[in-house]
Amino acid sequence: MRIGYGYDVHRFSAGRKLVLGGVNIPFSKGLLGHSDADVLTHAIMDSMLGAAALGDIGTLFPDTDSSFKGADSLGLLKKVCLVLLKKGYKVVNIDSTIIAQKPKLQPYILQMRKNIAETCAVSSDCVSVKATTEEGLGFTGTLQGISAHAVCLIESSSGGK
Repeated sequence: MRIGYGYDVHRFSAGRKLVLGGVNIPFSKGLLGHSDADVLTHAIMDSMLGAAALGDIGTLFPDTDSSFKGADSLGLLKKVCLVLLKKGYKVVNIDSTIIAQKPKLQPYILQMRKNIAETCAVSSDCVSVKATTEEGLGFTGTLQGISAHAVCLIESSSGGK
């Protein structure tokens, strides 16, 4: 078994959709990024790649590659899962936290978990998504952006790594 940690942050930007865990969330601003800027899914991908010692999403999906412009992060997550499978690993569980002062995310958490679980071919009870604020402190607390942390446990898909 191997464990990996991921972190990502994106700033708010007008005229963009807010996508977290593959869910479009109604809000006055979205997140700025080369892809759909799904900060939660990006942190999860980095945790998975880290667990397998395969670098990070910038290595796999560089922002200098125009083919990833506006990319759906759940689609990228699916590609990460396939890379892990080719290396002989499968996801055991994912634990993640979104840090956002606004919007309130509780109504969307269950769908985020379902989206991530389906994409990673695991049960929803193997995916945890939590949300918290920073009580008005820091860049997330002052509504400059959103960040996310994730931890992923992977194991050998063949039983022996």
